[in-house]
Amino acid sequence: MAGVTVVGVWERGRFEILHADTVIDQHTVLVLAGSGEQLQRFDNRVCDGHVNEAPVLIIGGGRVGRAAARALEERGVDYRIVEQDAQRVRDPARYVIGSAADREVLEQAGIREAPSVIITTNDDATNIYLAIYCRRLRPDMHIVSRATMERNVSTLHRAGADFVMSYAGMGANAIFNILEHNDVVMLAEGLDVFRFPAPSALVGRPLKESRIRESTECSVVAFEVDGRTVINPPADEPIPPGSELILIGTTAGERRFVEQYGT
Repeated sequence: MAGVTVVGVWERGRFEILHADTVIDQHTVLVLAGSGEQLQRFDNRVCDGHVNEAPVLIIGGGRVGRAAARALEERGVDYRIVEQDAQRVRDPARYVIGSAADREVLEQAGIREAPSVIITTNDDATNIYLAIYCRRLRPDMHIVSRATMERNVSTLHRAGADFVMSYAGMGANAIFNILEHNDVVMLAEGLDVFRFPAPSALVGRPLKESRIRESTECSVVAFEVDGRTVINPPADEPIPPGSELILIGTTAGERRFVEQYGT
């Protein structure tokens, strides 16, 4: 066994705890918890060896688009940027000049082969249109979109985006971390990894008896105690005194957990 834990599934803005009747399709993203070694073993077990090496398509060559390009380049992933303004071109070999609303431009950029598209314009209405357009052209590709306004996140998911990141959500998360001296990692809009001191009501009780997942829809993925991290602790292992729990959950689930176990 790989040793990873399937925390739940993420499907276009919705996180759900995994159930026996959960249907997994091509757009379902499994949320896994494990060490780097465990996740690598999982990849080795489920990967069929086929890797789509076609360039990732980035729509928009502004600051966000260029930042996405740098991140891909650091990981050795090829990309193509669609940009209307020729003055923004940095590397002609990796840019396609024209409007992403023009099908010929997208074809030239490689939308038929691209495994993913990242939509980065600063206009949410444009991003919604492009998400719909790309989804119709390529129902099987993964679509990641930027959202300037948080209220448009759900609309972008309905338009076909698999992942949406908003400035408002990321900014609020950063401010919360500073004010609370916390360390919260946003996996996707509305899905966080967070820490919490082990509640006294749970100390000494096995995880399977705590019913944290059932009552809050948050999952404990690790303990941290005496400088040691126990990843994916067994369900029958008692929660150690003086430990810190590391959990994954939605914003609403985290709120329920704090309301139930906060002091």
